[in-house]
Amino acid sequence: MPILSRRRLLLSLPALAAATILPPPVRAQDVPIRLRELYNRDMSFSDLALSHEGDRITIAGFMAPPLKAESTFFVLTKMPMTVCPFCEPGMPWPDDILAIYAKRVVNVIPFNVPIESTGVLELGDYVDPELGFYSKVRLTDATYARA
Repeated sequence: MPILSRRRLLLSLPALAAATILPPPVRAQDVPIRLRELYNRDMSFSDLALSHEGDRITIAGFMAPPLKAESTFFVLTKMPMTVCPFCEPGMPWPDDILAIYAKRVVNVIPFNVPIESTGVLELGDYVDPELGFYSKVRLTDATYARA
């Protein structure tokens, strides 16, 4: 077993200090994505959205009032909303909401409390067979928590 020389110890101190003092580098998936970052101005999907399709990502927002009790579905909104933001028929798909399909039955969080939801990003038209809810973008197999 080699003996640790003073020179070897002194040479290893900067690396040891950096490993114990500096925080780990921030990775892209550690920073929540904003809803507006999923779309281009023409409402097509952004390069960011396309590059993360099928990946687990985190998006920050607010829980809209659920459509029904004991559901695994809710809508994440950019701004707190006290009423259903997507209940007007014939309205174009808004770029500031996201369908969330949670792993478990949703425990409702007050509409004005910021949350982060993490799940698999799915893009493209989808109609929920149970609710009839149409979405262009959604997170599946999702979890959520207060931010």
